[in-house]
Amino acid sequence: MIPFLKSIKLFRKPHPVLERNRQLFVDFNQSRPLPEYNFVVCDTELTGLNWRRDEIISIGAVRVVDLQIELAATFHQYVRPRNLNHNQATFIHRITPEQLREAPPLEEVLPEFVDFCGDSLLVGHFVGIDMDFLNNAARKVLNGTLSNPCIDTMRLARLYKEARSASDYGHCDQSNSYNLDDLSQEFGLPRFKPHDALEDALQTAYLFLFLVKKLGRGEVLTLRQLYQLKPLWHLL
Repeated sequence: MIPFLKSIKLFRKPHPVLERNRQLFVDFNQSRPLPEYNFVVCDTELTGLNWRRDEIISIGAVRVVDLQIELAATFHQYVRPRNLNHNQATFIHRITPEQLREAPPLEEVLPEFVDFCGDSLLVGHFVGIDMDFLNNAARKVLNGTLSNPCIDTMRLARLYKEARSASDYGHCDQSNSYNLDDLSQEFGLPRFKPHDALEDALQTAYLFLFLVKKLGRGEVLTLRQLYQLKPLWHLL
């Protein structure tokens, strides 16, 4: 690529949807009680876990307002990948090649998803993987990254289970499973079909609300306190 043209590409303005997204978090305040925040619990289905090579083929999300799941406020969309020869995705996610061929491309889906998220915090189970893929995609098609702060339910589950184990047995059990389905079964939560972006988002939403309640002993925590939680016995 000609150096001059390369520099133009590097300094393109972010897509307007990302500009709006960034403005929502310019003066973000972590000190408010948790019920005052909106959350979007999300999940992505992928062709694999290599964010440099693999692609997003589905995005699912549900909104949580006043620490209650809004079942009428969901987002679910298949995404047509650039490479339609990801056969493994069909076996794992039960998404057929025909569904992907008929799906809109990421250039159409991602702006809609960013708008759906709005000023919400993003919640996910091992959310770092989802954000790696979403932000990598956003760099390519929107020329920027999402500004929404994130919360990882896997981290919250680890804090809760290690604290509970230390309180009950005097040590932390390192053999704990943090698989989303295993945690949901262990905690007696409603069960949803795995490997479906929307169903996994709903599963994660129930887990998130369960953990927020348990970690706070029913007390209202601020977002800052949630971020700063450590595996201490007195949290139970």
